[in-house]
Amino acid sequence: MTTVDPIAPADTHAPRRFRSAERRGRRIGRLLKTYMNLREPTAAELETIGRRMMMRDEPAAALVRAMRAPRESPERVSMAQFRDALDDGVPTDAPPALREFFATVEATPDWVDRELCEKGAGVYRRLGQNANDVLLQLSLIGGYRFGGPPDLLVATGGLTGSTAMRRLGETQTWGIAVGQRGSMQRSGEGWKLTVHVRLMHALVNDSFEHNGRWDIEEFGLPINQADLAATLSLFSGTLLMGVRALGVPVSDEDSRALMHLWKYVGWLIGVDEDWLFDEEVAQHQFSYAILLAQGEVTDAGAELTTALVNAQKDLHYKRFPAASGTYARLRLLSMLQGFLGVRGMRDLGQPLTLPWAFGTAWARNTLNYRIIGRTPMGERYLEFLGERSSRRARYRHFGDDAAEVGTLDHR
Repeated sequence: MTTVDPIAPADTHAPRRFRSAERRGRRIGRLLKTYMNLREPTAAELETIGRRMMMRDEPAAALVRAMRAPRESPERVSMAQFRDALDDGVPTDAPPALREFFATVEATPDWVDRELCEKGAGVYRRLGQNANDVLLQLSLIGGYRFGGPPDLLVATGGLTGSTAMRRLGETQTWGIAVGQRGSMQRSGEGWKLTVHVRLMHALVNDSFEHNGRWDIEEFGLPINQADLAATLSLFSGTLLMGVRALGVPVSDEDSRALMHLWKYVGWLIGVDEDWLFDEEVAQHQFSYAILLAQGEVTDAGAELTTALVNAQKDLHYKRFPAASGTYARLRLLSMLQGFLGVRGMRDLGQPLTLPWAFGTAWARNTLNYRIIGRTPMGERYLEFLGERSSRRARYRHFGDDAAEVGTLDHR
């Protein structure tokens, strides 16, 4: 990070949640700091995070304003026009806001290494069930220990009640698409879904900025640049740390490839470019600063976690659904205990249990990655396991329905 914020206006103020629980964040990040030999962030670096909690994705926001223009306005962009541009490209007579937005996302930076992205996608695929576990337990639910984003999820109704696991399935669908071969090319499903998600974020942000239901002075903008960058880190640095904790060996080469893939995804989804990292240690340094910048846990964290834990019984299982749902719930709680510890479980209102699922994961990963994975057929075997886990995840969340990512509502 830079010592002087090159993006946020100097007079931008941070929301009240900024650094309101720094001691707690320091405790949660102690292991990360020690293991990765991280330094303390500077005051300027922390202040940059605080200011960008009040900043939005401006290119996407401009498109949303055009989509909400009066129907008779020649500047108006329809959802059909956006979808057509996403699939087939932007026609020359398209409204200016649509042309400008797609000119932005199609202007791929020179630093993007397509071959390295493909290698990163292969690493992601081979992580299989381990990636699913870490992204749910450590990345998603672990993030519920801090106020802000969880409160927005509760406000939108996106992860409560009967929709809990379906919305999680939508996120997994996007992640699976990003990891497919060639999928981050302009015509690929991963590229299109990432741009789709970017607009979805901007639509939600615009709605809650102006509907009077969101406390901006407390939390910052609903979907702001600091939280967006923090969320991206969950798919790269946090994922790598998590799979190692489950016994998966990750080489320096694999780490760099995965980091580069998500660096490009982060650029495409609208993260500020100075918060995109090639090196895992740089990502962890930023993540540690993010931890210090956070506020206390709110009631939303426990509400969302309980919804996800209880929703395990409502997933689709091909065999013995009642027993499978019970096992999935117990396994989830056990994994959470291992990742979050006693204080984390109490923060999120979950019962304490034994982290037995870590033992089964270590046994499975020792066999798959350290024994079979090192044979001549090992990489193909891990690809097979990864694809199987993707199919299982899609079925559990969507059943026989088509897997999809959230609909876009521009009203």
